[in-house]
Amino acid sequence: MNRIIYVVALLLVFSCGGQEKSKLITITPDDVKSTVAYLASDDLAGRDTGSEGIEKAAVYIETIFKKNKIKPYFETYRDNFKVDSLDAFNVVGFIEGSDAKLKNEFVVIGAHYDHIGYGKTVDGDSIANGANDNAAGTSAVIALAKYFSIKKNNKRSIIFSLFSAEEKGLLGSKHLAKRLKAENLNLYTMVNFEMIGVPFKDRDYEAFVTGFDMSNMAERINAYTKSNVIGKSEVAIKYSLFKRSDNYPFYQEFKVPCQTISSCDMSNFDYYHHVDDEVDKLDYQFMASLINKLIPAIETMTNTTTKEIMMNNE
Repeated sequence: MNRIIYVVALLLVFSCGGQEKSKLITITPDDVKSTVAYLASDDLAGRDTGSEGIEKAAVYIETIFKKNKIKPYFETYRDNFKVDSLDAFNVVGFIEGSDAKLKNEFVVIGAHYDHIGYGKTVDGDSIANGANDNAAGTSAVIALAKYFSIKKNNKRSIIFSLFSAEEKGLLGSKHLAKRLKAENLNLYTMVNFEMIGVPFKDRDYEAFVTGFDMSNMAERINAYTKSNVIGKSEVAIKYSLFKRSDNYPFYQEFKVPCQTISSCDMSNFDYYHHVDDEVDKLDYQFMASLINKLIPAIETMTNTTTKEIMMNNE
């Protein structure tokens, strides 16, 4: 019996070793929920810029990056800037590409990890926890960073950036985009995640990209994933959401496709900047499923030998 168990164990090891790692790595609902639960806990008090809560959030992200051997892009993980008299900082990790030439091109994967701190009191609760906005998007970036730290198959280099002071006017992404532009970073594309915690109920797609008609990003994502995961939100166009998230400063600086993926266009979530934007309002099964569906698209973006993501006027 022991010999049979040993042989079976060996077969399992070798069969798993022969598979592509992508088949072995799946983002689970618990993966994303654990991140959201921490960031949106009362202990972090809404993660306002300059607060103790945002410091705790930054340390949490840095610890995950260190544990997964994701290097800081700069000398440390923190990209420091000022918001008036307040100290603020993006958290920026980096996985170098494996191709000698393509590693000089970059894909930025981003989300803002700050929120507004406190809001209008409801039933004695004044903490605006920001679960959907944007602990949800942050959980996607962290999940993707972990994935690529294991997979190590990206030919282009990847920057994973969690932005602060988004709620103050996209200040963190403005700072980083200008800094990278000044360094002549060769940006291939920027994909931002914002409010992916709730699904649509009446759409034939699962999420949308802001600035849908400006580039072929949605078309390419659907082709890469062999699905209709990304669609066009007329509500997002109405509210000019392309200009209201951290993709926009990167577009302004680099004039390449820089867009936000979201499943919330204000029509399907009642708690925007509300104290009830809590952990229990999100659908973690949906979030994990969406991230898993998008992984092949992000992988392909980092590995195509030719430029495939482009502005529609090119």
